[in-house]
Amino acid sequence: MQRILPRGEIESLEHTAIPRLRQPESDLYATRAARLRALAADSPVAGYLELMAALADAQQATLKAIADPGLPGASPARIDLAQAHGMPPLQAVGWERDPRWLALLDDILKALQARTDLPEEAVRVCTELRSAIAESPESIEDQADALLSEREVDVNSAAAPFIMGALQVYFTDLARRFDPRQMPVASPFGVCPMCGSMPVASVVRVGGKSEGLRYLCCSLCATQWHLVRVTCSHCESTKDISYQSIEGRSEAIKAEACESCHTYRKIFYQEKDLHVDPVADDLASLMLDVLMGEAGYTRASGNPLLWHGEAEA
Repeated sequence: MQRILPRGEIESLEHTAIPRLRQPESDLYATRAARLRALAADSPVAGYLELMAALADAQQATLKAIADPGLPGASPARIDLAQAHGMPPLQAVGWERDPRWLALLDDILKALQARTDLPEEAVRVCTELRSAIAESPESIEDQADALLSEREVDVNSAAAPFIMGALQVYFTDLARRFDPRQMPVASPFGVCPMCGSMPVASVVRVGGKSEGLRYLCCSLCATQWHLVRVTCSHCESTKDISYQSIEGRSEAIKAEACESCHTYRKIFYQEKDLHVDPVADDLASLMLDVLMGEAGYTRASGNPLLWHGEAEA
């Protein structure tokens, strides 16, 4: 039975051997925008990648504009509760969002509308969302709840990437300011230890203390957390794990497939391509998803910027 350590003992632990967490960097979205544009150069879904690059530009500007000390984070009582029960301290589902997150969304939409290269349909969606923020903010809150819960229904798939973009900025700001010394020692397997969201993919990193280590990448707050390699990130099995790729395509991209649960997630290798981004490269490698589906595997979790829910407001 796992012992839950008190706060003072948690803070005295030495975590230098294997860095458990990598909190989001301040230029996260600028880096992602650049990667999306590079990937769009020879992609069959270039238009969508370019649109998501524009979204990432707006996310970066919005994140940068959040004034210190940032949005309200976890209270001491909530942190104590998380430590006592080994739960994520910024649990996104059920989190009482500060109403200012709607202003973040509006700032992102306004920045997108100001561009001259945005597709007409995207402009229409941005205009409708800005009207909804002003006239029926509760409808946007309902959409946000559906997205954070990863429901397949009640999601407007056209508006979802933009709403999710604002939620990412909101929780990324919370995650980057969170004191890692206050993280619980224990965390539920398979979800982000910071906000409880699902990983979009994993990255095998190069350089420093993280050399050769695999980190799962949160689809929401962009926190990365260590998981031993050749381990299913969905069911934790270490047996019958295989790695699938498309012949002739980038060696930096593979699908880690598990025969125990018949699911997969993509895994990216920085030693093969230093600039891989879990969200951007996942979007640019949809053909691998098609082939894995044809082979009988189910994707363990989706991409935060690509939704297939019912088009309901």
